[in-house]
Parts: sequence; C-alpha cells; structure tokens
Amino acid sequence: MEAVREIVSRGVPLDRSDVDTDQIIPSDWLKRVERTGFGEGLFSEWRERSDFVLNLAHHDGAEILVAGPNFGTGSSREHAVWALQDYGFRAVISSRFADIFRNNALKGGLVPVTVPEEVVRRVMAAVEEDPSVEIVVDVVDRRVAIPATDLDEPFELDDHHHHRLLHGLDDIALTEQHATTITGYERRRPAFLPSAGI
Repeated sequence: MEAVREIVSRGVPLDRSDVDTDQIIPSDWLKRVERTGFGEGLFSEWRERSDFVLNLAHHDGAEILVAGPNFGTGSSREHAVWALQDYGFRAVISSRFADIFRNNALKGGLVPVTVPEEVVRRVMAAVEEDPSVEIVVDVVDRRVAIPATDLDEPFELDDHHHHRLLHGLDDIALTEQHATTITGYERRRPAFLPSAGI
C-alpha cells in the first residue's frame, strides 16, 4: 500500500445517496481472480447512459469522487474499493460511509473523507460549477479544502487509520512491524506446540 499524505485533484460529482457495492461494481465482475482490471466495471450499469458523470470528458482523470450520503452500503465486497482505485480514484468524499466499505477503503489506501452533508453539498456545487476546480485532501492535517473558494474543513479520521495512511501500512505491513517480537515468541514457545514449519 502506498503512503497517502495529500491528494490534489479535480472531483467527480456523484449526486446519489445510498450507493451500494453492487452498483459500484456489479456482481458479474466478481468472477475475476486478480485485483486489477475492475475499473472498467466501475458503475458499469450506470455508465451505459451517455450522460452519466464518468462519461463526461471534463471529468477524465479526476481522482476524487464526491458522493451522496451512505456510500458503499450493501455487501462487504473489497472489489468495490479495488474498482474505485483501479479507475483512478484516490479519495471519496461523503457525509456517511457504510462501516465495512470504509474499513475496506482504509485497508486499501483509498481515503474515505467523512464531512457533514452541508460540506459535501458545497464541494459538489463547486465541482458542478467549475469541473476544473482543485480539491485538496490533506491527510496529514485531516482537512479538505478548495483553495479557489473559502472552503477548508476538517474531516474525521481516527489516529490508527491516520498513521496507516501516512505510512502506507496495510495489515501485513502492520504485522511486520512486530517481527522481532513474533520471532522471539516463536523461539520461546514449547516444543510440543505445532510450529510454522508443519
């Protein structure tokens, strides 16, 4: 997982609430065995409409998705996070995320920016008015801002996940930080217990 300190990018306004993981990445795409290539399936049913936001050229290359409340509800599939990242998104701004989706996002390095609905509306309005406007997601100071406007707001991020994002630590990397302690324990454990070599 790559460390994330600051994301400066344009945004894509997805003005829909209760977007579930089946809408993010339909179940037909879950047959893949690798973690890549899911970007093509991101919101694939909605992308059949030519006026869907991801089909609008002025949003090409944007790395921040601005969404309505209750983003990522439904099943717990990690593929939803993989699809967003594979498409190019590095952060999602919403007033509320489903708990499992939020946890999967944080484990994968996708930043779920949780701010009050009023702030989401201001960000969405700014992006709709000017698709080229830059949004800054400052993970270090836990703030989201639009320098071209007066918007500069804190967002929720607990210390544990803040540390993980800043240092690029997935679950394996977190465990590896305790390698010395684990090795010491393995050396001291009674011989009659199963060993890692069995």
